[in-house]
Amino acid sequence: MQRITIALAALATLAASACTHAPSASAPASCPAPAKAMADVSQTMRDMYAALQTDNLDGWRTATTKDFFSFDVGKRFDGDALFDLIKANHAKGTVYVWTVNDPKIDVACDTALITYVNTGSVTPASGATRNVSWLESATMKHDGQRWRISFFHSSVVPQS
Repeated sequence: MQRITIALAALATLAASACTHAPSASAPASCPAPAKAMADVSQTMRDMYAALQTDNLDGWRTATTKDFFSFDVGKRFDGDALFDLIKANHAKGTVYVWTVNDPKIDVACDTALITYVNTGSVTPASGATRNVSWLESATMKHDGQRWRISFFHSSVVPQS
């Protein structure tokens, strides 16, 4: 009986040790170099806008995670819904210009936060261009190969 108790105790200790020391399935093998991460995070935002400006769904999906969502124009958009909205507006003749300015980036291994002011314009089919500024932020995850946007938020700066 004592041998069974000792064997069960040893098995429990081994199991507990394996649980606390097993590598996380979601943890990257190594963290991206900080200087490179900063540049790559900014570029990922620019890649997202380039994909939106050209209705490039593959480019959009390369820049975003599978569980991407955003808050924009007072609504929540899941997956490709924001891309679909912009593409539908392009079909109506709307032209958008977006520029990422003065990004502030915080990186913690495979997670990043970027905040910036986006200055640009919106030109509807009627042709009356409206200059717009947005306050924007995004969170990103590094998947071992590249940074991808998991959440995006955009708020229009009120015109004075």
